[in-house]
Amino acid sequence: RALARTAAGEEHLALLQTVCRVPRSVQPRAASAPRPVRSVPAKEEWYAEPAQVFDNLYFVGTQDHGAWAVTTSEGIIIIDALYDYAVEAAVVDGLRKLGLDPEDITQVVISHGHGDHHGGAKYLQDQFGAEIVMGAPDWDLVERSTRVPIPRRDVVATDEMEIRLGETTVTMYLTPGHTAGTVSTMIEVRDRGRSHLTASWGGTSLFATTSNESIQAYIDSAVRYQQLIETRGADVLIANHTSFDRTPDKLAALADRQPSDPHPYVIGTDAVRSYVKVAEECARAELARRLAE
Repeated sequence: RALARTAAGEEHLALLQTVCRVPRSVQPRAASAPRPVRSVPAKEEWYAEPAQVFDNLYFVGTQDHGAWAVTTSEGIIIIDALYDYAVEAAVVDGLRKLGLDPEDITQVVISHGHGDHHGGAKYLQDQFGAEIVMGAPDWDLVERSTRVPIPRRDVVATDEMEIRLGETTVTMYLTPGHTAGTVSTMIEVRDRGRSHLTASWGGTSLFATTSNESIQAYIDSAVRYQQLIETRGADVLIANHTSFDRTPDKLAALADRQPSDPHPYVIGTDAVRSYVKVAEECARAELARRLAE
């Protein structure tokens, strides 16, 4: 884990503390035990104000989860749909607060098939006719869910698939590991007319139940995604959990940003690549620990 700590520096400490701490075991639930009743937290426990981050990229997430709106001349692309209980207030009402029209949503890209990222997809599909884009294995995963509304199977993401709307391209890469169908993205954005490229690693944590094969797939995906970051020159990191990209701090900095100040989300290609390097090295350490037992 020393290599992960070195790669983390001060920018990626939250990622380090999450991915390098894999639980050793999971407590099984007795077959006769009832499934815990799902409770919806009070709005003040999760709600966050929406914010413009780039000329064409907006934060419409919650206190803990990142969701993003990419605006184009031909429609809006949403990246991740949060929990079902949060999507209307955070995404739909968030767009309206920002002066945008949720009727313009054309696609919703789901990073992976866990309920905190796809739970609101059915709502956006039903209310606005948005296409839902997800990796094939995670469509299967979502359709087995009993905890959140399930969208109709729609678009299956393929590796290097592009969504081109107007002057903007969102590129998807299949990066299995966190789930078998995890999708990572790169998005063309602009800040005061200057072009940048975001990278978003689609699935992060490892679990006691994550198989060794999945951890190896995670490592392989991380190696490849780092190469893509380097080749394409991604210089902006955004995440689907707000602690990982330090969104609370960065949104506060944006609110006070002066014309001569750098953009807090523009951290440079080396730092973006280092983020995924942390994930890779934590996964390597976990796999080595398991194989040594």
